[in-house]
Amino acid sequence: MQIGMIGLGRMGSFMTQRLLRAGHDCAVHDHDTTAISRLVAEGATGAESLPQLVAALAPPRAIWLMVPAAIVDELLESLTPLLDQGDIVIDGGNSHYHDDLRRAASLRRAGIHYVDVGTSGGIWGLTVGYCLMIGGEQESVRRLTPIFQTLAPEQGWAHVGAHGAGHYVKMVHNGIEYSMMQGYAEGFE
Repeated sequence: MQIGMIGLGRMGSFMTQRLLRAGHDCAVHDHDTTAISRLVAEGATGAESLPQLVAALAPPRAIWLMVPAAIVDELLESLTPLLDQGDIVIDGGNSHYHDDLRRAASLRRAGIHYVDVGTSGGIWGLTVGYCLMIGGEQESVRRLTPIFQTLAPEQGWAHVGAHGAGHYVKMVHNGIEYSMMQGYAEGFE
């Protein structure tokens, strides 16, 4: 399957590597051209701009955003005019689920689909896989299933509900994880 990845930090680059190794066709973009070059050397198609990224993908496109939550709206403002009806935007960062509802409604008016994916796995995701908590429309999730199956270990992903559900479940996941770490720290103290 073909997919675009925007945001090539540790998780975005490792996710792209995992997809490339499984035979997916990946186009990549980041403000850091060195990050693009590293993935081009592994077989990705590099794009130094959003228009180049969109042009490198055949419609209907799937574009995964792996960027900090604080810049998703700004990125969508630049990306959305370049997209066509039927394209899918995936937010794999740690966005607030209320933002997902607003973004999904806004993109729907342009005929663009939106999927929110709470992504967990950190630096081990490349070798072990990522736990994916997915919110969005059933048809979009179905279309993206080959991507989810590649990124996650066996039974490591789930469509947990409508828009916002993926990031809501990830929020709960983080709350449990951080409270456990706090408990461990207090125990060691």
